[in-house]
Amino acid sequence: MLSAISRYGARVLNNTEEIVAGCKARGELIQGPQIAEFEAAFARRAGMDPAHAVSASYGRMAFYYILKALNLPAGSEIVVPALTFWVVPALAKVAGLKVVFADVDPATFTLSPEALERAITPATRAVVPTHLYGLPCDMGPILDIAARHKLLVIEDCAHALGATWNGRPVGTLGDASLFSFQTLKPLNCYGGGMALVRDAAVAARVRALAESERWPDEKRVTKRLFVGRLQRIFIRPWVFTISSFPILWVSSLIGANPDVYLWEDIRSLDPLPEPYTERFPNAQAAIGLAALEALDGWTELTRRHARAMDRALGDMPGIAIPVVPEDRTHVYYQYCVYGPQRDELVVRCVRRGVDIETLHVDVCSDLDLFAGSPVEPGGAPGARRAAGAMQIPVYSTLTDDQAARVARVVRDVLAASRG
Repeated sequence: MLSAISRYGARVLNNTEEIVAGCKARGELIQGPQIAEFEAAFARRAGMDPAHAVSASYGRMAFYYILKALNLPAGSEIVVPALTFWVVPALAKVAGLKVVFADVDPATFTLSPEALERAITPATRAVVPTHLYGLPCDMGPILDIAARHKLLVIEDCAHALGATWNGRPVGTLGDASLFSFQTLKPLNCYGGGMALVRDAAVAARVRALAESERWPDEKRVTKRLFVGRLQRIFIRPWVFTISSFPILWVSSLIGANPDVYLWEDIRSLDPLPEPYTERFPNAQAAIGLAALEALDGWTELTRRHARAMDRALGDMPGIAIPVVPEDRTHVYYQYCVYGPQRDELVVRCVRRGVDIETLHVDVCSDLDLFAGSPVEPGGAPGARRAAGAMQIPVYSTLTDDQAARVARVVRDVLAASRG
């Protein structure tokens, strides 16, 4: 029997347990020197001063600290892509800002500069270009628009660590940026995040906010690492085949959607949930410090699988493979394609042992949580179009044979759907 292939793959160091055990043995599971070392290494990679990188409990909290440190007037407008993870605009609201949604370019899934221009009012103070699925935004015109309107630029790099625009790494193009280290992200620290801030005074305020939080207790960190270990075990092909995959297979027969149980409930984040308001622990920083050394290798493996998928699907009628403009590099956190009868194709792939995802983020302008939040004139048709893409596994932990099998199954299913 062939093993099923999960839609997700975590990037994991072979010596993760040894790193954690070493921190424990030194009494440095929670507090320790690797936090500052990780921040410094992360900043150096971006070509920035180590003091300008600040770790946080979540990438979303890095964003929140940035917003608070910028001291924007209450009620200031912040432009956010209509297609993004709901927590980003939710935390902007918690920070006292008015969220305005701008549409995305459905070809790249990223913020449309033209939509940004339409969304700006005299109250607009900042914009959040989200480098969605691993592809940088069209930063040239976005930066020009921001400069002309005196807007702060906060890059959302949660999906895109390692990507570049015009040879420059994402996260270094605007005034500040946020990164996420959740288990499935390009850099897996089993949670946590980082803020990069250009201005020294703002960076110092971000650090003061992050370091004013309490330390997590050992039980919470140990549980987080244990859950992360379980996650990476359960997405291994043979374990996935006998555990989660049967649920997906049966769901495909009865028309159920188990995906709704995989994500956080969409809800108000005011007041901030208790786990948010803590510091980033040393053991996770130690993992991140070591993982930075492996990041480029993982990224190149992912790109290799994406190139193989391009070759397999690029000539298929009715299929649109990911667009990568010449001025940008893609890290393929998700490999997204458009095709006919998406939901039917996803079901057929699942029945052949390849788990395909339909939507990884949210059309936030359509969510009840943001009812009343303005949308730039014309609404968000690009975001709704982008929400119809399929997301195909190309992650680095696939073997070349597994990646070839994914490509073959998807191509065969697409071909059968036309016949």
